[in-house]
Amino acid sequence: MKLRYSATSPYVRKVMMVIHELGLAKRVELENTDAWSPKTDLPNDNPIGKVPALVTDDGMALFDSPVICEYLDSVGSGTLFPPAGPARWTALRFQAMADGICDAAILRRLEGNRPEQLRSTDWMERQKAAVGRCLDLLEKQAGTLGDGADIGTLAVLSALGYLDFRFGHEDWRAGRPALSAWFDKASARESFTATKPPAA
Repeated sequence: MKLRYSATSPYVRKVMMVIHELGLAKRVELENTDAWSPKTDLPNDNPIGKVPALVTDDGMALFDSPVICEYLDSVGSGTLFPPAGPARWTALRFQAMADGICDAAILRRLEGNRPEQLRSTDWMERQKAAVGRCLDLLEKQAGTLGDGADIGTLAVLSALGYLDFRFGHEDWRAGRPALSAWFDKASARESFTATKPPAA
C-alpha cells in the first residue's frame, strides 16, 4: 500500500495513528506529497487534490481519511470501528466532530493567510465559533471517550493536537478541565507521540 501524505495534516495524522495502532507500518509506503504544488500528480490518486490518499495493493485509490481508516482497520483485522450498535455510532460521531474541528480550523487558517484586505473576519469568526461549540460538547462528553482506542478517540486526539500545532497561542483547555485531563492522558499513546508533526 502507498499513502500520499503531508506530516502537517491532521487527517493524515489520524490515518497514521490508525496504521500504528494496527501494526501496519511495514506494509504502508509513505509518499510525501505537496498538495499545493502546481506540478503535483496527486489528482491521479485523489481527484479532490487532497491528502491523505491511499493506493491499495491492488491499485485502488481510496480517499478521504474516514474511508482510508476503515479500509486499514479491515486489512489489519482491527477493532477501531466497533460493530453495528451504539458503540459504533458513538465512535463515528466523535470522528465526525473531530473532523469538523479540523475542517473549521483549516478554513480559518487559510483565510488568515490571505492578504489582509481580502480576509473575511466574519468567516474566520464563524469557523472559530464552530470549533468552540465542538470543544464544549466534547467537554460535556469527555467521560465517554474512555481509555481505549477507537476511530472516535483517535480522531479527537488528532484534532486537539492540530489545535495545539496551529493555534497554540489560543488555549482550548481553558474552561474545559475534563477534556483537558482526558487529552493529557490519552496523548501518551505511542501512536500519538510517534506521529507528531514538525515544528510549526
